[in-house]
Amino acid sequence: MGQLGHLLVVALLRTLSTLPYPLVARLGSAVGAALYAIPGRRKHIVLVNLHLCFPEKSERECDELAREHFRHVVRSYLERGVQWFGSAQRIRDLVQIESAIDLEDSNAPPTIFLGFHFVGVEIGCLHYSLNMPAASLYTHMSNTRLCDLAKRQRGRFGAKMIERSTSARKIVRLLQDGTPVMLAADMDHGIENSVFVPFFGVPACTLTSVSRLARMGHARVVPFVTEVLPDFKGYKLNVFAPLDDFPSGSDTSDARSMNAFLETQIMKIPAQYYWVHRRFKHRPEGMPAVY
Repeated sequence: MGQLGHLLVVALLRTLSTLPYPLVARLGSAVGAALYAIPGRRKHIVLVNLHLCFPEKSERECDELAREHFRHVVRSYLERGVQWFGSAQRIRDLVQIESAIDLEDSNAPPTIFLGFHFVGVEIGCLHYSLNMPAASLYTHMSNTRLCDLAKRQRGRFGAKMIERSTSARKIVRLLQDGTPVMLAADMDHGIENSVFVPFFGVPACTLTSVSRLARMGHARVVPFVTEVLPDFKGYKLNVFAPLDDFPSGSDTSDARSMNAFLETQIMKIPAQYYWVHRRFKHRPEGMPAVY
């Protein structure tokens, strides 16, 4: 993306941030449905993922779920305008919270907030950083301008943005100093520091970083999911109780536990999970590529 393209994106997002949320959401949903009608690489990835994870679904059922997913994904891109450039009060107004833990406990133990790539994850992290200090791990994008924009806007309420490749010691120091760390481990980042464990019965390359950081920082691991509410009513940030027996001492067992928990949440809102990602990019030795 060149300088002109970057400026146009920023201008579009700023404009969208001034519009009523339901209007932006409806527009994104309509654009997503239109884009689904066009054959493309992302559509192919979504359908492959759905067929692998839900073999019991018919071709028609997978197609309907994929179309609904495209609506949610494109809608989430347009809603970045509100999320990245909307006021703090507007974000508070859009997000409901249901938490199994006290989010304002000043004496809380070291905490890793374990997020997952649902379409609403962005605003859930932003909302938390409005009220409490936090650090958030991010993956560097190939587009430097877009990466810098995302980093700046995601951290605009005080969250410390930390690149995923940073040293574990730095993250552990934050945990021990009382700063919660937000991260996600449900993407395929390569076989290094990962294990293959089932995800809907399919071997998925799953990061073990959560286990290692929790062990080193003596931290509890608290999952959270941000759900897009029906009827364009905003979002619901669900914060769950800490995972039991985590870390267990076995990175493989912990990775299985994370995926099993994620599966239960996906089944509640299957169209809102990021099926556009190549979750099965790497395969165990001897297994064929799927994309």
